[in-house]
Amino acid sequence: MEPDSIVDVVIVGGSTAGLSAALTLGRALRRVLVLDAGHPCNRQTPHSHNFFTRDGETPAQLLALGRAQLQAYPTVALHTASVVQAQKNAADFELTTDDGRTFRSKRVLLATGLQDQLPDLPGFAECWGISVLHCPYCHGFEVHGQSLGVLGNGDVGFEFARLIQHWTPDLRLFTDGPSTLSAEQTRQLQAHSIRIIETPLTEMEHEAGQLHHLRLADGTREPLNALYARVPFTLPGTLHQQLGCALTEQGFIKADEVGRTSVEGVSAAGDNSSPMRQLAMAAANGSKAAAFLNNNLIETAF
Repeated sequence: MEPDSIVDVVIVGGSTAGLSAALTLGRALRRVLVLDAGHPCNRQTPHSHNFFTRDGETPAQLLALGRAQLQAYPTVALHTASVVQAQKNAADFELTTDDGRTFRSKRVLLATGLQDQLPDLPGFAECWGISVLHCPYCHGFEVHGQSLGVLGNGDVGFEFARLIQHWTPDLRLFTDGPSTLSAEQTRQLQAHSIRIIETPLTEMEHEAGQLHHLRLADGTREPLNALYARVPFTLPGTLHQQLGCALTEQGFIKADEVGRTSVEGVSAAGDNSSPMRQLAMAAANGSKAAAFLNNNLIETAF
């Protein structure tokens, strides 16, 4: 598709949600352009799980298969670039990429994902997505029964440890400083043989991202096969701000069940608008948002 030509939908982001949306729109004969920078947040994860019929494949394999299958739909195009500017005009949207091109569309779907803000703890970034895990449904089976830890404190730490406890009999909660658990939360965790370790962490000892010990500030080392952690996130780039999309209290793009944002003509799908960070959820949300966009284009034409 040539720059300045008007397409039905520009999808910003070519990972699970974006490609799923492109497939649905391509099958609806819509002219679609997917703009993607090629840096999915799960690119370091060795295998993707809990995705029906594709359990255990790598993120790269899934995306390559998705892109290959889109080639069957002549109205769908993919372009590797980052979108740096977006604006809404009276009748359409203009999006400019970092390679200097400008594209116009009737609708925009933001499938931009999230950027995880990793703590400045030696070894954490190298282990992220490999043996430092965010989701037991995505990765819990592979480490069940092993020595596991949860990094968290207070209500968040309690709920996360409670979620993980039946995956292993050897679970520790690392509060990384003085515990802010209530007395009742402490009692419940101890009743389930979950150790609470308050000593601050100083290093994650690993081999090629595979954790084997946590080093603590008092010099002790805790043997560990995997650590569950939830980290803060930001939305990548400023497109949501440029377009005027409202955010939720948690920092996600505010979108309804079919992906509609606060801006007419702009939808969102995937991790940027949902706390359910699973591939199956992202794929479903992308398809659902695409179906709504197609119906919306039909309603506008009539």
